[in-house]
Amino acid sequence: MRILLVEDDELLVESTSRALRSQGWVVDATARGEPVPLSLRQDRYDLLILDIGLAGIDGFETLRRVRAQGLDLPVLLLTARDAVEDRVRGLEGGADDYLVKPFALSELIARSRALVRRSQARSGNELRFANLRMDLEARRAFAGEEPLALSVREWDVLAYMLPRAGKVVAKEQIASASNSWDQSVTDNAIEVCISRLRSKLETAGVLVRTVRGFGYLLEEAQVDDEKQPGG
Repeated sequence: MRILLVEDDELLVESTSRALRSQGWVVDATARGEPVPLSLRQDRYDLLILDIGLAGIDGFETLRRVRAQGLDLPVLLLTARDAVEDRVRGLEGGADDYLVKPFALSELIARSRALVRRSQARSGNELRFANLRMDLEARRAFAGEEPLALSVREWDVLAYMLPRAGKVVAKEQIASASNSWDQSVTDNAIEVCISRLRSKLETAGVLVRTVRGFGYLLEEAQVDDEKQPGG
């Protein structure tokens, strides 16, 4: 699970991020609301945790801009305001849930998990690219109708890279996305995992290309021109 946390209290960002990462989730954080809509368009997130009281544009305006773009990921509002009208305003503006500060980190984790679970149930839990299909709920992958045998690490890496097909993904991002790796993961371990994925995805018409100095790129395989008539 990948989470975007928008909060300008540094201590709260630190404690909240630590708690969420303890669940094996990936957390990106920003202190301002202005870049949030663009970040959500450029990268795939499962949950937006959004503080209302931000400097610059506040959480309400940030939420309005997110929903105005048609972005439908679940949003959990954080607020120091206990007024009913503020909570109603947030929910009517498109938030899915809210927490009043101070809150227990265990409750934050539980609500985050529940929101993402409901969202995935609505979306059908499938990722598709070329002839590749991933059933996120059943944790099964297919090349056409043929099942692909993936290790836990291969599954984690593919589930992270597939929504970002066509974009370069750095080794550091891959390492942080895999729940099955510890903090001491080596570049060699990532390279081995990518190599195994590369061979398994060929039958699904998916290439894993190495972009030297940057990372890896998923792209759809092209028909070899030399094999075409007159090639």
